[in-house]
Amino acid sequence: MNSVPRVLAVLDDLLRDAPRDARGALWQLAEQGRELDANLVRLPPGGEVGTHQENVLDVLLVVVAGSGRIDTGDGALELTPATVAWLPRTSRRSLAAGPDGLAWLTVHRRRPGLAITSPAAPAPADEGGEGPCMLDRVCPGCGRLSQDPEPVFCSRCGVRFAEG
Repeated sequence: MNSVPRVLAVLDDLLRDAPRDARGALWQLAEQGRELDANLVRLPPGGEVGTHQENVLDVLLVVVAGSGRIDTGDGALELTPATVAWLPRTSRRSLAAGPDGLAWLTVHRRRPGLAITSPAAPAPADEGGEGPCMLDRVCPGCGRLSQDPEPVFCSRCGVRFAEG
């Protein structure tokens, strides 16, 4: 059976209908069997996504509304509507919204799902107890588990983690 192309979202409508102070992912690609991930993300005026690094995936960022900048450590890239930026894997960057906020679409290869595998060797008999609690590393905005042991901002949706 062939898949059929279809319209999944109208970004202008999503932005218009979201509360002005809404922050983080306003829409996510969620179709079964997809090979891509995409998110519509918004920061309010003056909002920021702290310095982070994606080690696995290249990300394409397309500005759909507002303005802002990407700080790369080597300088700043100005963002305005219709700007397309490539964020190569392993690049460090932060984002900052301008006075009207910033909304962008990210597109990247889908992350592989988590798999449960058998341990290579049985655990020693003297180990026991529960694993460490990682709730402080779960994004309150999108639910993603951060790989950073002390996250400040979510690299997926930009939401700030609670200060510990």
